[in-house]
Amino acid sequence: MLNLSLKELSQALGEKKFTSVELTQFFLNRVKKHNPSLNAFITVDEDRSLAMAEKSDQLIQRGKKSILTGIPIAQKDIFCADEWKTTCGSKMLENFISPYDATVIKKFNDVGAVNLGKTNMDEFAMGSSNETSYFGPVKNPWSLDCVPGGSSGGSASAVAARLTPAATGTDTGGSIRQPASLCGFTGLKPTYGLVSRYGMIAFASSLDQAGPMAISAEDCGLMLDVMTGHDSKDSTSINRKKENYTDSLDEDIKGLRIGVPKEFFEDGLNADVQKVVEEALKQYEKLGAKIVNISLPNNHLSIPAYYVIAPAEASSNLSRYDGVRYGYRTKEYDDLTEMYFKTRQEGFGDEVKRRILIGTYVLSAGYFDAYYLKAQKIRRLISDDFKVAYEKCDVIMGPSAPSIAFKSGEKQEDPLAMYMQDIFTISTNLAGLPAMSIPAGFVDGLPVGLQLIGNHFEEANILNAAHIYQKNTDWHLQNPKGIG
Repeated sequence: MLNLSLKELSQALGEKKFTSVELTQFFLNRVKKHNPSLNAFITVDEDRSLAMAEKSDQLIQRGKKSILTGIPIAQKDIFCADEWKTTCGSKMLENFISPYDATVIKKFNDVGAVNLGKTNMDEFAMGSSNETSYFGPVKNPWSLDCVPGGSSGGSASAVAARLTPAATGTDTGGSIRQPASLCGFTGLKPTYGLVSRYGMIAFASSLDQAGPMAISAEDCGLMLDVMTGHDSKDSTSINRKKENYTDSLDEDIKGLRIGVPKEFFEDGLNADVQKVVEEALKQYEKLGAKIVNISLPNNHLSIPAYYVIAPAEASSNLSRYDGVRYGYRTKEYDDLTEMYFKTRQEGFGDEVKRRILIGTYVLSAGYFDAYYLKAQKIRRLISDDFKVAYEKCDVIMGPSAPSIAFKSGEKQEDPLAMYMQDIFTISTNLAGLPAMSIPAGFVDGLPVGLQLIGNHFEEANILNAAHIYQKNTDWHLQNPKGIG
């Protein structure tokens, strides 16, 4: 069970080699064994998960099985799940029990997948190392003294350590792809609007996007088949014909034009990581692809633009956490103003406070035009750079992260150094493009990810390119030591 793909698990369930209850119990036992050292899960409800598995077994017995029926999936604790604790990694929501399902959760429930539990994350998805969670930092299973990346670090650690066959994540500036790179598995951020954000606790509404995290591109495609689709409850959900993302896998990539941005290989990229990425590109050339040199001249502006736009949206989205309606409320206060002040002071962590302050500042009178409006103009320039690039290439490739996983605590006192960990991922969120990270090798025993960026709605194209690479390499099949 440990290293079977989603398709193989589904086939085994269909052939009655084991039941969903047995499969779910197997992974629940692994969570019990390894979570104390990894801290990947915030909430595990064994009885509820096994009850879901029993219902899945009944569906299988009646012949009403789909590809993910009976398979346990870990859910990032940013998705509301009916009667499950949903914390978003924050003291502010420490005891919040959701009264409804997010659309992503509902879609998995509808096909009979099993909710294995809710995974740890940077508080309100704000972080690149999963060290800002109120419930403590997550550890990287490849090296317990290193970070797993963030903000979807709990899901990343769980997938890498085989505590779950697959997991969901969210990506606002790289929070699926960067941890996928640091933990050595496959993670996909879809085109903005392709997956519903309804019931997904908001960080930055114009950037947030849910996506799959799994061992392989094929597994991510199977999950994406379930997750996508128009949702009338989400005004940003795109109404377009639903695709099957595994139908086009195994297509020949001979002649595929791979754009390699020179800006991705300048100062800031670790030299050993660069070598791994260059070797991966050579592998693509052996498979018949063609390397095309391109430029994304405004990529260096993505970090400053993002850290104006995202905090601005966060300051607006997080204003609802005031101690009045739900969530944490301070215990001692004299009046309403003091209650607001103390609730937010005590309920939010330092990184969340930092971003709320930045966001409030850039939206304030006298600074809106100088910062927020200018950042939105830069966002358009970054998007236009991609449009020009796709006139010359079919897919863009480069590093997912500038380095391998770094030591826990190494960058906590330097927010700017932490923000730079997303230098290669943020631009795609600003442009709303699909992108994914796949394992491409190791440096000093730690994984390195290759990033594939597609044009809008070209998920099938990048999934196929990733799948062909994974058919000819085995980096995605490597396991951290001691996870057995």
